[in-house]
Amino acid sequence: MRFIIVAGTPSSGKTSAMLHTIRHLQNDGIRVAACKIDCLETGDDERYRRLGIPVAVGLSDYICPDHFYVANLEEIWSWAEQQKAGVVILETAGLCHRCAPAVNGCLTICVIDYLVGIDTPKKIGPMLSTADIVAITKGDIVSQAEREVFRHQVTMLNPDARVIDINGLNGRGSLRLRNEILNHSPLEKISGTALRYPMPAAICSYCAGETIVGSPYQMGNVKKIDFGKAEVC
Repeated sequence: MRFIIVAGTPSSGKTSAMLHTIRHLQNDGIRVAACKIDCLETGDDERYRRLGIPVAVGLSDYICPDHFYVANLEEIWSWAEQQKAGVVILETAGLCHRCAPAVNGCLTICVIDYLVGIDTPKKIGPMLSTADIVAITKGDIVSQAEREVFRHQVTMLNPDARVIDINGLNGRGSLRLRNEILNHSPLEKISGTALRYPMPAAICSYCAGETIVGSPYQMGNVKKIDFGKAEVC
């Protein structure tokens, strides 16, 4: 089974890009299943269901969506096997720029859009720098010069990634994404595979439900700002 991980900045067009790509795979007679991981709620599962494919939803609620995602990879794999899927699309919420969803053996796609700003690729972190493919959307809204500068920023951070322009409205570029998926080798199993980058740390008193502000109430993995030497203005 080909295990495809899709992450990216919020409202970048992840679902729209994958809907067009899935239609190409369906035309090839490939059975596709999709799983959407989000925080509090999502309506993207309904959009996937309109394609007539099996869909699962995971809501992390009070848990970091990254940690929730990793803890459920085996279960998602088993579910997709039960659906007899040849390709499973796992779309995960990209709410934290420190997200690190890439897994060895899985094709990882980072979806971002040109409208987020030229300096944003530097802020995204491992979600972009460890991706196999960077799909950039909304290119029809910006100038050619802006697109070139933005793509340069992306390639500076991840020189090994294939950069694809894709239009979530008309699907332009999705055929190339379909080709990349089919060219990727199937995975035998997800158990025992390794993350390409460690997940963000998330073990502190606030993770356990603490709500009071102040050092006496903080414990576990707590990081403080280093203000350096005091400067007198």
